Amino acid sequence: MSRPKIIAFICNWSLPPEVGIAPTSTIHGYPKVDIIRVICVVRIGPALVLETFARGADGVLLIGCPPPDCHFIEGNLQVQRKMGMLKKLLSLTGLEPERLRLHWAYASEIGRLAKIIDDFRNQVMALGPSPFAGERPDASLLLNVRAAKAAAEDSRLRILVARERELTEKENMYGEKTSLEEFDETLNTAIEAEYLRNRILLLLENAPLSVRELSKQLDTESREVLHHIVVMRQQGLIVVGEVKGTTPFYTALAGGRQ
Repeated sequence: MSRPKIIAFICNWSLPPEVGIAPTSTIHGYPKVDIIRVICVVRIGPALVLETFARGADGVLLIGCPPPDCHFIEGNLQVQRKMGMLKKLLSLTGLEPERLRLHWAYASEIGRLAKIIDDFRNQVMALGPSPFAGERPDASLLLNVRAAKAAAEDSRLRILVARERELTEKENMYGEKTSLEEFDETLNTAIEAEYLRNRILLLLENAPLSVRELSKQLDTESREVLHHIVVMRQQGLIVVGEVKGTTPFYTALAGGRQ
């Protein structure tokens, strides 16, 4: 892979003025990347990053102002919290989390910025081309990324990620607070559940399937699939489409996945 396709979202306040923002901008002779100037990296949501991968990017790089400096007060801290969720989702899809990286740099540090891009480029080259590159992307992985994107847009996950500092740094009315280990365990469980439910929904949008068939396609135990089926029926996301013998076949309701 002579030139990996790397999309670099760089904060307006981290981008040196002498660096142009045209596609394939060159930073003092270092490898070329596609630079997208943003007002703050906090504006780059997890769903946008996942969509960038789905469109064939070999790597995604985010560069913002070093904490505690941020023109949007805590934008960079919010991005740090989102990165944990994103890397977890990437690992679930089958894409390497190392294809995504977050760095801090000031606009005056053009040498540091160039080194960040160079190091990341080398890492991405070692991983090889994206499975979505070329004319025939991996359909199975693409479904996984679509499920991850839908999970990242789920309001429950967004709220949980946004409340990390509140839950782990502040005491509640009983003088208690959640440890980082407890929070991470809760967040990981929620991410895995939302990801699996969205995979189920995507499969059911294509054709009615039984629990056994879903279990086989998802490579997941039937009892776990059934648990999520029960929850999703209660949420009005899926229904029993038909029954063959004694086996129910489920289908996704139109517009159920918002």
